[in-house]
Amino acid sequence: MGSRLDEIKEELEKLDINPTIFARKEIRALPDILSTDEKIVYLVEGRNKINNHHIILVATDRRLMFVDKEFMYGLTVQDYSYTKISSIQYETAVMLASIDIQVTDDVVEIDGVGRYHAELFCEKVRDFMSRPKESFHKAEPSALDELEQLGRLKESGILSEEEFNEQKKKIMDKL
Repeated sequence: MGSRLDEIKEELEKLDINPTIFARKEIRALPDILSTDEKIVYLVEGRNKINNHHIILVATDRRLMFVDKEFMYGLTVQDYSYTKISSIQYETAVMLASIDIQVTDDVVEIDGVGRYHAELFCEKVRDFMSRPKESFHKAEPSALDELEQLGRLKESGILSEEEFNEQKKKIMDKL
C-alpha cells in the first residue's frame, strides 16, 4: 500500500495535472490537510495576489482550499465550503489567467494560472457550487421518495399503468 502522498500524486496524474517544481512543498503538505477519503477534483497553481506567494488551489469533493507552504513561515491553509462560494470567475491574459473567487464577503484572487487550467478549474468548482447542499452528504432518495414520485407521475398521466408497475418493481427489487 503506497503512502497517502503517492495516492494524491496518482490522483493528480489521472486528472492530467502535472504540478511544477514550485508547487512541490504544497503538494507534500496535502496528505496532512485532506481527509483520508477526500478526493481531489482539480488543482491549479498560481500566485496569491496579496503577497505574491506561489500557492495551489485545490478543489476536492468537499471544499475548496488554498494551500501556501512558505519556506520560512510554515503552512497556510484556507478552506471554503462550496456553499459559501458565491461566484468564481477567471480572466485570461495572453498565456496566463487569474481566478477570482467570491467567498461570503471576501474576494480571493489568484493569478499566474495556466489559461486552460483556470477554465477547467472554474468549471469543476461551479459544478459543485450548483449541487444541492444535501448532495454533499451523499443523500440517496429513499425508496419511499421514489415511489411517491412515481405515484405522482402516474396520477398526472406521465406514466402509464404499465410503466408505473415496471418502475415500481425496480424500486421494490432494490429493497
